[in-house]
Amino acid sequence: MRVFSSVARLWRHEAFRRLLLLRIVTQTADGCVQVGLASYVLFSPYQQPTAGAIAAVLALTLLPFSVLGPFVSTVLDRWSRRQILVLTDSTRVVLALVICVLVGSGNRSGPVQLGLAGVALLALSANRFLLAAISSALAHTVDPDEYLSANTVMPLVGPLGAVIGGGVVFGSRFVLGRWLPVYQADAFAFLLASVGFATSAFLASRFSRPALGPDHRHHHTATDVLRGLKAAIGHLAHHRPAALGLGMIGLQRVLWGVAMVGTILIYRNHFHTVADVNPAMADLSIWALATGIGFLAASAVTPPMASRVGVRRWMIVLTVFAAVVQAFPGAVFQQVSLVAASFLLGLASQSFKICTDTLVQAHIDDSYKGRVFILYDMIFNAALVLAAVLASLLLPPDGVSLPIFLGLAVGYLVLGLGFSLVTGRMGAGTFDRGTESTRAPAVEAVS
Repeated sequence: MRVFSSVARLWRHEAFRRLLLLRIVTQTADGCVQVGLASYVLFSPYQQPTAGAIAAVLALTLLPFSVLGPFVSTVLDRWSRRQILVLTDSTRVVLALVICVLVGSGNRSGPVQLGLAGVALLALSANRFLLAAISSALAHTVDPDEYLSANTVMPLVGPLGAVIGGGVVFGSRFVLGRWLPVYQADAFAFLLASVGFATSAFLASRFSRPALGPDHRHHHTATDVLRGLKAAIGHLAHHRPAALGLGMIGLQRVLWGVAMVGTILIYRNHFHTVADVNPAMADLSIWALATGIGFLAASAVTPPMASRVGVRRWMIVLTVFAAVVQAFPGAVFQQVSLVAASFLLGLASQSFKICTDTLVQAHIDDSYKGRVFILYDMIFNAALVLAAVLASLLLPPDGVSLPIFLGLAVGYLVLGLGFSLVTGRMGAGTFDRGTESTRAPAVEAVS
């Protein structure tokens, strides 16, 4: 497979191997934090979780850095990225330990919960900042002609850490929950996260200060950032394939997000009682694993399919496919059918993202790509939070609503029809720019 040949070629770079390992370790630790927080909020045996609680968790996780990111990211062009990696994860060691103490205390009073939310916000926002630093540093670990391969491999392998972290938390909570109070079992996840962050900081310290850049230090004011984003929006307006791709991914993310929140509620409140925590977590972990496998499958399915039928047609096919899956088995409220739907919708969702990434890379001028990807990140995350808010307004407490789930299927069909009509006169070739390498022989692995 082309992915494996790319990894084999990149593997000869020691700096790339070390940066890849650092990303897996830091995302494993961050996975412990995210899943630990979700477990603490959504899997308490003392209260029934709601769609509003899920929306609050997602807003805490996704929105703050999406808003502040364009301003904070200017630091990446001023300071040693190696130092940023070391200091960020060193700080997260302390934050994870503070969360561990707060959760482990068992105190759910207002001030303690407010303090926990603030510390968690810092820890989660720091993760987004660190991943941006890794992305910026990546070009210093490979050859210039390997940027595309590196940017394909790193996002594919990195989330593996998050899956590992989630598995560790579920496993430790399941085991420790037999002997410890639930809140103490939850606290252990953050202790594990602190160890992971310390390991990641150590790995980053093994690079020399200038090894990861920046080569030239640029200074930007907040006003410059706002002007840059405004210019990026204007640039998007003149490059419709990329703009339409961002619109498609935003709307698709809303539809997928409503189904995700509904499914979590179904597993937590419909299939199980409030006190039935560990079985609910075990069943939901199978559903989440199926979604993750669908994401990975998209990396294998999308390149050949987009090459064969074209990016535009493939995106239309995906909307119809998602509509069918969302209607059946996605609207059949049984665990087997929901697991099957999670895999198939995960595949479709990630395929949408791969197509959108390609459109942005192919149609946006290099001098605007960074700013457009910032807009992309803001749209991507805000759409999921919007989905959770809509779910909190539309879904019942147990998540079971056949009209809403079938309505999502209709939404996919409308999305596909609208995209087909708007892009009909633009020509398929316009959307296929940047896919030429998928028609070429695979690059030989370098031994």
